[in-house]
Amino acid sequence: MSTVAELLVILISSSLVSNVVLSQFLGLCPFLGVSKKISTAAGMGTAVIFVITLASAVAGVIYEYVLVRFGIEYLQTIVFILVIAALVQFVEMFLKRFLPALYKALGVYLPLITTNCAVLGVALTNVMKEYDILTGVVNGFATALGFTIAIIILAGIREKMEYNDIPESFKGMPIVLLTAGLMAIAFCGFQGLL
Repeated sequence: MSTVAELLVILISSSLVSNVVLSQFLGLCPFLGVSKKISTAAGMGTAVIFVITLASAVAGVIYEYVLVRFGIEYLQTIVFILVIAALVQFVEMFLKRFLPALYKALGVYLPLITTNCAVLGVALTNVMKEYDILTGVVNGFATALGFTIAIIILAGIREKMEYNDIPESFKGMPIVLLTAGLMAIAFCGFQGLL
């Protein structure tokens, strides 16, 4: 069982120091594709926080009480992919049935999370670092929070760049990639925190 101090270190480390997008390069597709507007970036970030946190809990329980118990840990990747896909489908059905306003607000972002490699990356990281279920959930939440911070910052910068005079050869994705690279360098400054 982890102490509160250890959980706080994991929270800061996973969200800022080892940001899933800017230092591990996981989840780049939604990071680059959904970051044109702050509102869509915030919607994607919220959905990612919910799904990664829930997926970390479910994957942790299945790993600890099924895979380890029966000695079939080698199936973890396949099982985690199935768990994530099923979880996203159940969340989508639940929201559609009981919270239609939230379902409409998130819309296309929920199915996109199934293909977000950051979700699988968190589940595998939790196993690799031998986190217990609570620590894995905190790591999942912090990782998703770091994704949300990064995508909202990029969306804010992209909205401001629309009004700037950018050379023709840098317009579109080149300036976005350059901006993401500069953000990654800036986030390296957080390494002195821990």
